[in-house]
Amino acid sequence: MSEAVERLPSAPETRFEPEQENILPEPSDEFVITPYVQNVTERGLAYLEIGYPVHLAGPAGTGKTTLAFHLAAQLGRPVVLIHGDDEFGSSDLIGRDAGYSKKKLVDNFIHSVLKTEEEMKMLWVDNRLTTACEKGFTLIYDEFTRSKPEANNVLLSILAEKILNLPKLRVTGEGYVDVHPDFRAIFTSNPEEYAGTHKTQDALMDRLVTLHVSHYDRQTEIEITMRKSGISRPDAERIVDVVRELRSVGVSHHRPTIRACITIGRILAHRKARAGWNDPVFQWVCRDVLTTDTAAVRHDGEPVAIQKVDDAIQRICGPGPASSAKRGFIATPEPVAEPDYACNET
Repeated sequence: MSEAVERLPSAPETRFEPEQENILPEPSDEFVITPYVQNVTERGLAYLEIGYPVHLAGPAGTGKTTLAFHLAAQLGRPVVLIHGDDEFGSSDLIGRDAGYSKKKLVDNFIHSVLKTEEEMKMLWVDNRLTTACEKGFTLIYDEFTRSKPEANNVLLSILAEKILNLPKLRVTGEGYVDVHPDFRAIFTSNPEEYAGTHKTQDALMDRLVTLHVSHYDRQTEIEITMRKSGISRPDAERIVDVVRELRSVGVSHHRPTIRACITIGRILAHRKARAGWNDPVFQWVCRDVLTTDTAAVRHDGEPVAIQKVDDAIQRICGPGPASSAKRGFIATPEPVAEPDYACNET
């Protein structure tokens, strides 16, 4: 699979200039596309191209946000980015009353007559969701479940009836705005059991097409680690194997993620070290990066984090046959019929 790194067809040549409230995503040279990533990208684009909002759901570290930007780049439209926040209300999405303006006219053209005229107007400022709906931009609502459900109620009519309901305080006085036909929406979320997330209303989830993403397959993790750290393939293979070994030790089995692989790889490249059982740099960087989720695992009252990391390094990188053959990655390759689709992580 190492040779299966390719590029998706570029978006149509339409140029937009980024403004204050939007960004213009472009494909990155560091983005790795394997069959897994290609598959989930094509599925997401199939829904987005005909107007359905796409929801990327999965644990932290599986590259949901990076994939969201990759999907948006394929659409070729400016992007409006919103991060979910527990303090959000609907006004943080659509806009709010931001004060008022006052104008006073004094007419004393005839010295014996004094004429005054005073006018006061409320000032309304559109927020990012309103801008995206009016101009047909692509909305990326990152970790939208961190916002309270009532704050996201405004999305219901946008996604279903293609109408944005606004107060008449706007300068134009319009209470309803038709959503631009080019408007597209991409949502990302972590599982509901994560700290700081809220259960989403069924009415909103019913309007989204949910793509479940999980950790990469081994080959994709190796390709990403190599591309983003600059280390050799043998070193990337050992790092990935150690990280995958330790996922079964933590309390959630979601971490360490691909971020740990990239961090270790970048440190090794920076210090010109190797992923070997007797390399001191590799030993201490693995202990620093990989012990977070195993810290709560104890034996006889003592934490086993450091020992678990050292044991994994010894098994994967110790003297003897190649680590991949020892652990069965060659003799018993991973099934590809029903893969866990995943995306890149920065």
